Amino acid sequence: MIELVIVSRLLEYPDAALWQHQQEMFEALASSEKLSKEDAHALGVFLRDLVAQDPLDAQAAYSELFDRGRATSLLLFEHVHGESRDRGQAMVDLMAQYERHGLLLDSHELPDHLPLYLEYLAQLPEEEALGGLRDVAPILGLLSARLQQRESRYAVLFEQ
Repeated sequence: MIELVIVSRLLEYPDAALWQHQQEMFEALASSEKLSKEDAHALGVFLRDLVAQDPLDAQAAYSELFDRGRATSLLLFEHVHGESRDRGQAMVDLMAQYERHGLLLDSHELPDHLPLYLEYLAQLPEEEALGGLRDVAPILGLLSARLQQRESRYAVLFEQ
């Protein structure tokens, strides 16, 4: 599901690769068979507005939004378990799930990082991917509401 890969990439820290590969992303949005025209357009507008920014400004805004505080953290288990021991076990379980599907992580990646989880889901058969999305739907809804409250452009990524 290329749509999950696109949303995953748009939710990642906006690095130079985003600017370098923006045309490929626009083309993938245009050719998507799963997205409605309206959703593809909304994602395209988000991407256009993001890459129209100076990269340093986009990175600063991203860090301010997602890396400072728990309310809009992209670490899924932080919303469920906080800093409890349960979070550690949940991450171990998720890593085992990734490994069963052939996904090996770099040592610096946390398994519950939403963009990584979306990348993982994109590799699964569609029904399994949709089940994975349903599993985290309450967290996605919470993030969506918080991003809308902050009038963040990133809220559109949770509406697809």
